[in-house]
Amino acid sequence: MDIVFIKQLQVISTIGVYNWEKSVQQKLYFDLEMAFDNRPAAASDDINLALNYFSVSERVNQFAQNNHFELLETMAEQVAALIMVEFSVPWIRLTLHKPGALPKAQSLGVQIERGIR
Repeated sequence: MDIVFIKQLQVISTIGVYNWEKSVQQKLYFDLEMAFDNRPAAASDDINLALNYFSVSERVNQFAQNNHFELLETMAEQVAALIMVEFSVPWIRLTLHKPGALPKAQSLGVQIERGIR
């Protein structure tokens, strides 16, 4: 199986446990690795047979902007499920970064892997 990836996809969302976090928007970054059979698209040079990077990134961005979560874990699970269902992706590795959340760390986050590769 081939891997299609998107690195450091920036989204703006309202996320966090603390009251002050629930009233501000914060930058989050997604790293997405998605299993997809690229052979049909490569053989025909037809984007309709490919996993469309733009469509995936726009859908993740839209989802992040329109939903509010307390936990990164919840957002990661829901975005992974959304991609798998809406884009027929059998396997995904998703890393969700929340930069600046810890004073002495560049970023923190979660990484999940779902499906069958």
